[in-house]
Amino acid sequence: MPPPPSPSLQLSREAMRDFGYRIVDMLVDHFDTLPDKPVTEMADRSTLEQLLREPIPEQGAPPEDVLAQVERDVFSNMMHLDHPRFLALVSSPGNYVSAMADALTAGFNPFLGNWMEASGPTEVELVTIDWLRQLCGLPEGAGGLFVSGGSMANLTALATARHIRLGDQFHEAVIYASDQAHSSVSRGLKVLGFKSEQICILTSDETYRIPVEAVKKQISQDRKDGKQPFCIIANAGTTNTGAIDPLHELADLCQEENLWLHADGAYGAATVITEEGRALLAGLDRVDSMALDPHKWLFQPYEIGCVLVRNRRHLRETFHVSPEYLQDMEGEQEEVNLYDYGIQLTRSFRALKLWMSLKVFGLAAFRQAVTHGLNLARIAEGKLKKMSGWEIITPAQMGVVTFRYVPKNLSPEATDTFNRELVAPIVADGFALVVSTIIKNRTVLRFCTINPRTTEEDIGQVIKKLDQYAQEQTTNWK
Repeated sequence: MPPPPSPSLQLSREAMRDFGYRIVDMLVDHFDTLPDKPVTEMADRSTLEQLLREPIPEQGAPPEDVLAQVERDVFSNMMHLDHPRFLALVSSPGNYVSAMADALTAGFNPFLGNWMEASGPTEVELVTIDWLRQLCGLPEGAGGLFVSGGSMANLTALATARHIRLGDQFHEAVIYASDQAHSSVSRGLKVLGFKSEQICILTSDETYRIPVEAVKKQISQDRKDGKQPFCIIANAGTTNTGAIDPLHELADLCQEENLWLHADGAYGAATVITEEGRALLAGLDRVDSMALDPHKWLFQPYEIGCVLVRNRRHLRETFHVSPEYLQDMEGEQEEVNLYDYGIQLTRSFRALKLWMSLKVFGLAAFRQAVTHGLNLARIAEGKLKKMSGWEIITPAQMGVVTFRYVPKNLSPEATDTFNRELVAPIVADGFALVVSTIIKNRTVLRFCTINPRTTEEDIGQVIKKLDQYAQEQTTNWK
């Protein structure tokens, strides 16, 4: 029987415990059995309409029935981005401790906008942000806050740069980025009011990095044309290839030309916790702002991105407003109201999951996990190099390697089609997920190996499957 109506929206103590224990069991089963599940489970729209479309329920149902439907009809029809053989896009591996932290956050439901309403949670965010500041080598006085993801981190940083350097006079400003910049950059600049002609996209070099000399020449030409060079957006690990722009050289250039240097490290910046990552990201400590996504290389569930700026006060100068209904929330000078430092007024407690997982596992475990992911891409590259017909397009870097199958006697255009068509049987099989991308106008396949639960055996099995599909497809093309 359904429970009687509860205007207080409260279950009994016993019902809450039973409900919670069942959810915990579901999560434990998910983490424990994930390698045995298909990576992709998807129903068509008409099937899901039949399963889930209904009028708003006037009367409640037993919680266990609702949860059973969620398990049966909702979570059984999704792609598992935390699956060890999900090698497409950029996975979000997550971890159980962080999942429990998110449950605590949802249950206690703190408002993380001001100190008065959430002093303890605010201090945890300040501490965790400062941990990331230290790891990235930014100086005392730098800081930031947690946001939904890299898109919002880039937007927040660039809004700050525009306000601090340009104020309201930004219509002649020019921003420089390479053709490998993430789509969130152009989207964010559009939101901020920059026109497309103010965004100078430079062709990347043979290593997919922004060519510094070309940037210098373009800045000089723009100044002659009466424009206002304003900001360089560097990549600290691109999604496509893991490429890292020459950060030291760009920092020197920005210093000479009085430009703002922003690093989009949403994908790669967190690898700085390893010795290899620090070497690859040399110069990251010199940027004016950066984006970093803990829901990637720091293995957190969605959503937790991070924006860091070299001068933390610049965030407050950009976003602080003082409406009359918040006058009692201003607090003492040492109290921090995080809604003054970003776009959101209402903010959730995103920091808890990262803070708890770092405390439970320790930084050393995270460092080993990142190193494992970096090594897996090299292992994949080594295996592919030994196999007939396969060609490495970009070598392993930042956990990314791109490659493709090159059948004999096919034109470059036909080879593009061949590799794009390899994706369909992979998706249909469900054993793994690999998708294509385009690099220098050529279609390639791509591995992203950041999941710490992915094994060398997983990599070998996926490559074997790909080779099998390639051989079968070659027969069909003849």
